[in-house]
Amino acid sequence: MRVSREQMAENRARILDAAGRLFREKGFDAVGVAEVMKAAGLTHGGFYGHFDSKDDLVAQALAHALASSGGGSGDLRTYLDAYLSPEHRDNAADGCPTAGLAAETRHQTPAARAAMAKGLGSQIERIGKGLPGGDTGERRRAAIGSWAAMVGAMILARSIDDPALSEEVLKETRAWIDTRIGEISAS
Repeated sequence: MRVSREQMAENRARILDAAGRLFREKGFDAVGVAEVMKAAGLTHGGFYGHFDSKDDLVAQALAHALASSGGGSGDLRTYLDAYLSPEHRDNAADGCPTAGLAAETRHQTPAARAAMAKGLGSQIERIGKGLPGGDTGERRRAAIGSWAAMVGAMILARSIDDPALSEEVLKETRAWIDTRIGEISAS
């Protein structure tokens, strides 16, 4: 039985969504093709109609997840509130792919690393546009520092078993970013 182009596209999106969630939740190496296909509600046999290999799936799922995690409304403060929240910390599967997968991506294929670089560039640009005042170079520096602080805070907050310290990491990172934003606004 032939599958329409529309159904193929829908199936591919389901696979990419399922892979993105599973990779963020468990890591690239802990997830197999069969698990991804089962989570997508498809048979294992259909995998190679969409992807050349698991490495191809990793790169494409990473690109898909990064492109889908744009950050919402465009309001930087709202985005910061959502990103540096206990809810985001506690939901890695549906959370930021950068915080969930950046460290592992360095061991992946050039295509996966290129997807991460493109996602990083997009986030820096988005944050920079949301910053008030300052010249272009200053906003870019602040965007890079803010994004690095946000991702680092999320990684640290998720990795510790002390709830109070975890929340403090999120709260103090937000305070640090707010201070930086204030400095740029004043300049």
